[in-house]
Amino acid sequence: MTGAILTLNAGSSSLKFALYDGRSLKAAARGEIENLGHAPHLLARDAGGAVLAEQRWPDGLADPFATALEALMAFAEAHLGGDGLGTVGHRVVHGGADHVAPERVTPALLAALAALTPLDPLHMPHNLAPMRAIAAARPALPQIACFDTAFHHAMPLVAQRIALPRAVTDTGVRRYGFHGLSYEYIASCLPALAPRLAAGRVIVAHLGSGASLCAMLAGRSVDTTTGFSALDGLMMATRCGSLDPGVVLYLGQRGHSFSDIEDMLYRRSGLLGVSGVSDDVRVLLASKDPHAQDALELFSYRMAAHVGALAVALGGLDGLVFTAGIGEHAAPVRADLCARLAWLGVRLDASANAANAGLISTADSAIAVRIFPTDEEAMIARHTRAILQEIPS
Repeated sequence: MTGAILTLNAGSSSLKFALYDGRSLKAAARGEIENLGHAPHLLARDAGGAVLAEQRWPDGLADPFATALEALMAFAEAHLGGDGLGTVGHRVVHGGADHVAPERVTPALLAALAALTPLDPLHMPHNLAPMRAIAAARPALPQIACFDTAFHHAMPLVAQRIALPRAVTDTGVRRYGFHGLSYEYIASCLPALAPRLAAGRVIVAHLGSGASLCAMLAGRSVDTTTGFSALDGLMMATRCGSLDPGVVLYLGQRGHSFSDIEDMLYRRSGLLGVSGVSDDVRVLLASKDPHAQDALELFSYRMAAHVGALAVALGGLDGLVFTAGIGEHAAPVRADLCARLAWLGVRLDASANAANAGLISTADSAIAVRIFPTDEEAMIARHTRAILQEIPS
């Protein structure tokens, strides 16, 4: 089967998409639908950045999500010429214990993934919504689910275990890890970029609104900071990161409802909660509010502590790679973290860091420090084509 590939990366209020040639896997278009819940805005650009399509809808639509998604599908099909749309690939944040490789979307898979929603209430409903909508509108169009947890599935068992009774852990309560598509993309590119580093001990810092670290040994995940849920590990834009579970018990005893605690931990904590200013690092870096600086300091402090722990898991460290929005663009955040890692032998080239260069460590640094842009959509497209080639024409 041939045809173009549309990749979808659905969030709570936005939907990122990319359109790929099914043979060359070159991106023909990329874009995003923002404000999905009320007044959607669709914007698509070609590989050179030129606007291919833009559409806005007013607030008050009966079903803004369905309206915007149908417009996106129409744009994709119109933009393809004679090739046609061959399949749609989706990023799915949580695959649970059973979904460890890309799979074709079926009613049975949708039901199984819906049952995983309690593991990730922030992402799963939004990941599933476009699958259901496309299955209803275009039932003959193949769809492929690509799981963020899959890359971490082969972590050592000791890195997966949680110290709870086995009667609980046997039900699937374990450390899963997330941002796997991003880490898998970086791991696939490192051999050409830095072969010796790719074969060694590397920590990749995926720093965006969701943030985590992954310890890789020869390109395979050994450990990561996220665990059973996407709440664990690093402090994030609105998520708390690692938390003493006694805090949750305390909040419950103080009268907070389960839904209120969930909302607090997922949506009102992290950089936003500590600063009281914003969840955006750019805003915090520009702010004179001391609470904004408190938030940034805590972000770096916690990150450095986790780097130390992952260095132990690796038995040392050869390289540190920054990726995603904050990792690729926030030079002060990188500088702060690297200063805290001087004890490991990290030496940062200030000029290269300020310029967002590829290699930002000095020649005498014991650890190579790099910036490398991630591309989760490209990874989804690769997986989707592989599955697509297995489907009879």
